[in-house]
Amino acid sequence: MIRVQACGVLLDIEGTTSSVQFVYTVLFNYARQQLDGYLRSHWDTDALAAARELIAREAGGESFARWTHNEPRQQAREQLRREVLRLMDRDAKTTGLKQLQGLVWEEGFQAGKLRGHIYPDVPPALRRWTDAGLPIRIYSSGSIAAQRLFFAHTETGDLSEFFQGHYDTTTGPKQSPESYAKIATDWGLPPAAIVFLSDVPAELDAARTAGFQTALVVRGENPPAAAESIHPMIHDFSEVELAAGNERE
Repeated sequence: MIRVQACGVLLDIEGTTSSVQFVYTVLFNYARQQLDGYLRSHWDTDALAAARELIAREAGGESFARWTHNEPRQQAREQLRREVLRLMDRDAKTTGLKQLQGLVWEEGFQAGKLRGHIYPDVPPALRRWTDAGLPIRIYSSGSIAAQRLFFAHTETGDLSEFFQGHYDTTTGPKQSPESYAKIATDWGLPPAAIVFLSDVPAELDAARTAGFQTALVVRGENPPAAAESIHPMIHDFSEVELAAGNERE
């Protein structure tokens, strides 16, 4: 059990609120299987156009048209498909890829084909912290749109009401202290008034460098925690006793 006084709770998703295996074996596989059909049926939509522009620029192109050398639609679509699969094979955390994955998942969630996995200790903790007056926000490499979809369509129902904000890679890399400084500024809280829970020590190191309080989430499927970790360790959210703090701390 750890006891924390804070004014805000920042949560990771994968390996923290939700199973890593679900993300990799269900969500990622779904995006891979549906990719070709999605590109064909949504090619002219504004949402896909925005995602493909990001992917092209992140691949070094000035624009999607220049990146594909103004090839006809079929060839351009195939180039994009190959690039997306390459990024997925690398488990890349690029903004364009995450945006496109989120678009594919949106259809799956809304059609009832996908339901987000949530560890059973998470919903009661979200309720407990909310009742204690602690606002909760999410910081994940998945796009903000995908985060909202995920929590609106979980196996335990719609959990959207518990979250007052979301951050993704548009804020910055999760292993960069500057990203957490931006989050604190956006939140309007001193860094020390925010506690960040994640299963990734490098993310917690960055958050702590920025002045956040931290705790390492050690789920059964997660890699073994380093014995020398400077972050307090928990195995589920029931081990966190949070009390509302003073924003001026």
